[in-house]
Amino acid sequence: MSRSVDLLVAGGGPAGLATALHAARAGWDVEVWDPRRGTIDKACGEGLMPGALAALHALGVDPPGRDLHGVRYAAHGRAATAHFRHGPGRGIRRTALHAELTRAVQEAGVRVEQRAVGALRQDADEVRVEDVRARYLVAADGLHSPVRRRLGLAAPAARHARFGLRRHFAVAPWSPYVEVHWASQVEAYVTPVGHHLVSVAVLGASKAAYDAHLDAFPELRSRLEGAAPASQVRGAGPLRQGARRRVAGRVLLVGDAAGYVDALTGEGLALGFAQAQAAVTALLAGDPQRYERDWVLLTRRYRWLTAGLLAGTRLRPLRRAIVPAALALPRIFDGAVNELARPVGPLTTAAGSA
Repeated sequence: MSRSVDLLVAGGGPAGLATALHAARAGWDVEVWDPRRGTIDKACGEGLMPGALAALHALGVDPPGRDLHGVRYAAHGRAATAHFRHGPGRGIRRTALHAELTRAVQEAGVRVEQRAVGALRQDADEVRVEDVRARYLVAADGLHSPVRRRLGLAAPAARHARFGLRRHFAVAPWSPYVEVHWASQVEAYVTPVGHHLVSVAVLGASKAAYDAHLDAFPELRSRLEGAAPASQVRGAGPLRQGARRRVAGRVLLVGDAAGYVDALTGEGLALGFAQAQAAVTALLAGDPQRYERDWVLLTRRYRWLTAGLLAGTRLRPLRRAIVPAALALPRIFDGAVNELARPVGPLTTAAGSA
């Protein structure tokens, strides 16, 4: 027997849960489907910039973690530091973030089911998936979104693929910053996420093993000497994924499913939360195409800056120059970091902004 909902969300990660929370608080009947069981982990740098943290707080969600006071670039014994001007960010275990968002959506009356969105049909009035008839479907099903692929919205694969790996280490954080360590072909992102826990993610074009990547950072290796691994290595990639468009009839793509450039600038979660709000605002207004226009505006800074940095840092001489340039031009480095740290879009709930 079929049942009807206002919104079906494919994907129970942060972007999908934030979408569900906005819609439920606007009075909609919402259901979230994800084939994974329990608390969901992912290969993520786990550092929330101040803007992303503000978006969480606007949703009434406040996961535990470790305050972050800025970003530090490091290479060859030299380091440049930019401090956040308008409050701290936070290093948060992905599992802690997922648990808090899950609690919030359940308190808001959202049903979360362990199911995958398979074949779907839609017409001018609804989307039908198995026994559910939904007014709209939001696909927030990740970097390699099955819904995006099924609808024919996936763009061709990127020419320069990059991959990410992450592991935690049981060691006291040695600085209150997200540290980005630069080597000739790979970066390492160190994020304090607890009193005796750091997250270390490595990003690069090579599919080398995690420990082989760490060997490119002798100073970081020294910091981690004797620290016990506190999690398994998790991987993600290719990171760059494109979508031909974000709206197909009554289906909207949100978060990584809507297209992703790279983790280089650390804006993924902030963008996912902003897109969640924009998508629900468009649906409450009965204008799904509004989301396409808003998505372009919300992500423009991220797409331009991240694509530009990636293109430049493929050249080894420019990679070697990044930390010296940040040291020589501290105001520019500080300004760039704080531009990335600011909120993406409005912070009111979709219910209040519709």
